[in-house]
Amino acid sequence: MTWPIYMDAEIKPNRSLSERGFILLISVITVANVASAIAFLNMGASLVPIFLGVDVLAITVAFLASFRAGRQIERVKVSASDVVITYETPHASRVVWESPTAFTRVATERDEDNRVIALKVMLSGRHAAVAVALSPGERGEFAKALENAIWRAKRGDL
Repeated sequence: MTWPIYMDAEIKPNRSLSERGFILLISVITVANVASAIAFLNMGASLVPIFLGVDVLAITVAFLASFRAGRQIERVKVSASDVVITYETPHASRVVWESPTAFTRVATERDEDNRVIALKVMLSGRHAAVAVALSPGERGEFAKALENAIWRAKRGDL
């Protein structure tokens, strides 16, 4: 039996640095480190260029790891039968949460400014974080939409 879908949301992490911007940034950092390395070599500090090279390598690895994490999509589906949260990458998909809609609760943790700093789905003592990639304001809006979708699914509203 096919159940109606009340929510099918994709949450993608925001990355403000494009691939072209990354190449430009690494180029500037590399040029600055090479100029510094030449200056230190002229002063007789022969080990400093090695550390400057490691610095460029570490920055490059960190950005590449960030870009890889940015390709992961969190999908939240709410149907009349269940709530399913999956993490999808270009190569694989993994279900991290599945629970019956009728018993699933949404819980929020707020800071002193009443911003949503954590959003969870809960069932019988189990919980899973949702919408981690969103800002607190967006997370609050998503919490309302998720609660509304679960409520509508429980009632059977279309």
